[in-house]
Amino acid sequence: MTRISVIMPAFRAEALLPRVLPPLLAMQARGEVAEVILVDDRSPDRTAEVARGMGARVIVLPANGGPGVARNLAAEKASGDVLWFVDSDVVAHDDAARRLHAAFADPSVAAVIGSYDEDPPGNWFARYRNLMHRYYHQTARRHLRTFWAGCGAIRAGVFRRAGGFDIATYRVPSIEDIELGYRIAAAGGEIVVDPDLQAKHLKEWRIGQAIHTDIFRRALPWSRLMISREGLTDDLNTSRAERGRAALAGLLALSILILPFAPWLWPLPLLVFTLALAVNTQLFSFLIRHLGLLRALAAMLYHQLYYLYSTACFAWCLFEFHVLGIRNRLHVP
Repeated sequence: MTRISVIMPAFRAEALLPRVLPPLLAMQARGEVAEVILVDDRSPDRTAEVARGMGARVIVLPANGGPGVARNLAAEKASGDVLWFVDSDVVAHDDAARRLHAAFADPSVAAVIGSYDEDPPGNWFARYRNLMHRYYHQTARRHLRTFWAGCGAIRAGVFRRAGGFDIATYRVPSIEDIELGYRIAAAGGEIVVDPDLQAKHLKEWRIGQAIHTDIFRRALPWSRLMISREGLTDDLNTSRAERGRAALAGLLALSILILPFAPWLWPLPLLVFTLALAVNTQLFSFLIRHLGLLRALAAMLYHQLYYLYSTACFAWCLFEFHVLGIRNRLHVP
């Protein structure tokens, strides 16, 4: 039987542990996972003490190093054939380990990623953010070239041969899991998404925080990675269809910018936004079911902004690479 080691990097997670650890420890008690390893990233609170008291195996980093460092260290010490990475603000569903056992029964599978569930907590914007993540993972192609460390598992041998997470380039939480997925796929490893491998994300997103994260921790480093190494992929939110929707968001922005010079064109932004809703019918319907009509409309408006700044980041990185000649700017400080 496959031995699964759960690896959870944690920083200031004391308040979250009573929710995130019990399902994993119950899986260990049932024999579905071999161990639950929490790596405390030198938290100033009682994260390590609480985790030990609940029954997790605790490793404390000698210095704060970030989740990549924590995951790599735990992977060196883990006894499992499969390393299951779970973030400290993610509550795995009770059947998650059984889903992993079923997935890894196929010897060709190198890694498996799951999805957030359909009932995230928090304000409407936090729900929108987590629901968007779910939507992309639920509608993705089964075979991917990227990995997700929020709730994803890799065969230990594959992880070690790939060299683990790149902690030199990505010194803060960024796209280190995506980049690892690219290396695994390039080596011939098969990465699959199991939509039924689910977990609840407890993060309380705020708009300013989300924009900063999207630009500096996702769009810029991911664009640089694709331009310098992989090229555009057809996975998740970089698919061809998503690129077309991003172009429409750009048209919406232009239609708004011309209004001061041509106020008689005021219906144009409304028409373009209506078209954006039409080409995003599946997503819009999904958001209406979970947020209601008015909040779904607000979410779709924000989503056009998301397309806009993500596209601007990619365009800037193309300029960096081809015009300025900056060819190796992958480092995320």
